[in-house]
Amino acid sequence: MFAIQVNSLTKVYKSFFTSRNITAVKDLTLSVEQGKIFGLLGPNGAGKTTLIKVLLNICFPTSGRATIFDTDIFDYRIKKRIGYLPENHKYPNYLTGEQVLNYFGKLSGIDDKIKLNESISTNLELVGMAKWRKTKIKKYSKGMMQRLGLAQALISDPDLIFLDEPTDGVDPIGRKEIRDILQNLKAQGKTIFLNSHLLSEVEMITDKVAILNKGELIREGNVSDLTQKGMEYQIILDPNVSSDKLEELKKLSHHFKNISYKFNVNVANTDELNELIDKIRNSGVMIESFSAQKTSLEDLFINLIKESDKKE
Repeated sequence: MFAIQVNSLTKVYKSFFTSRNITAVKDLTLSVEQGKIFGLLGPNGAGKTTLIKVLLNICFPTSGRATIFDTDIFDYRIKKRIGYLPENHKYPNYLTGEQVLNYFGKLSGIDDKIKLNESISTNLELVGMAKWRKTKIKKYSKGMMQRLGLAQALISDPDLIFLDEPTDGVDPIGRKEIRDILQNLKAQGKTIFLNSHLLSEVEMITDKVAILNKGELIREGNVSDLTQKGMEYQIILDPNVSSDKLEELKKLSHHFKNISYKFNVNVANTDELNELIDKIRNSGVMIESFSAQKTSLEDLFINLIKESDKKE
């Protein structure tokens, strides 16, 4: 089942000062599986925030359709299943963390005082802010504000959680803790829609990503598939393999031309890879490991954006 489905969605902002309209999202189609962590990536101005606002019904699409848990986004009842942490969230400085969550809990429709207090305590403990529940916001650091924002997004126990830059301003230890929280939420069956510029964080935690540029979807897929370098593999042999054995292998295939105990091969398909492995084993050389070579999500992202810009 899909938590989110977007079909041919377009959002155009009309300018009141010029005749030129701005297309923030263009004919976008994508889907997010329920119980997964989905990452939305793109440079500034790519349309990421606009897409989130459309899905949250903060602004309306110009054309196209979107559903959340098979319910049209215009159906207000679906909002009870959604939590949202905006990028630049602000809370009144005179409130305490506990008071902020109490306010948002009531906004979310939690009328039972006991249930609300339990949710406040649970979520403050979850994000590591329990000891500061009575502290006023004006004394919070940026990282503490992010943690409180995450607790706010979780206050109503939502099934779908939109997080815009959730680790912004958080130290490395805090980022690891937030990753663990998100993985725990995923294990509970929650769906997480994540927007972040920290691509290394996204790579570690997401199941699937979509990359936008200038409002258009330029790539979508599982992180492991997207970052694999075609059919390039690294093969590691027994470090004690003799030079004579290596010379023998060089004669068996052009792939072994520059062979050493650790080397890379580019193959056309898995059949060719298996054939090379068989040749090594039949020669009596032990293979310690072989693995698909990957690029980083950051390098992939930069290359895709550059290629997309060249097409303009």
